[in-house]
Amino acid sequence: MEKVDVENIEPKWYVLHTYTGYEKIAKENLETMAVKYGLEDRILDIIIPMENVIQEKNGKKKLIQRKTMPGYIFVKMRYGDDIWHNVTLTHGVTGFTGPKGRPLALTEDDVKRMHLERVTVEVDLTPGDKIEVVDGPLTGQIGTVVELDKESSRCKVNVEMFGRDTLVDLDYSQIIKIKDNN
Repeated sequence: MEKVDVENIEPKWYVLHTYTGYEKIAKENLETMAVKYGLEDRILDIIIPMENVIQEKNGKKKLIQRKTMPGYIFVKMRYGDDIWHNVTLTHGVTGFTGPKGRPLALTEDDVKRMHLERVTVEVDLTPGDKIEVVDGPLTGQIGTVVELDKESSRCKVNVEMFGRDTLVDLDYSQIIKIKDNN
């Protein structure tokens, strides 16, 4: 088999179908396979699509993570026909989504809409600033910044939830600073 010039292959996002409930196992097996066959420079990222939702159980509400697309995982890779078998024969993976099981890369719009790429957001925030949540299950909530983590582009914010202040961890892209009217 010819050696593929990996540097010239543009990394793209693909969708893999898995057995429902086996998403985590498929992800772990793909990571193991990439190391075993030296494909770390080809398989760059694997994401199980999740969302935060508020769940009520026994009269108590709590924030939990739930799979948004059970039976699917997203893989950012430098695809070539030479690794098709490695990926599709990985335990837990049933195949690529696309015509006749052949890979079809996601469009840039799809990647942005699904928040697969980490967006670097510069914000002018300090602890004590008022913010509004503009994305996620807490959209519309007003909160106060408690702590900033500039490296990970995340912050801890106090929002009033269920009649009391609750500390939540948010990405910078999920919030906007409320202008002071003074």
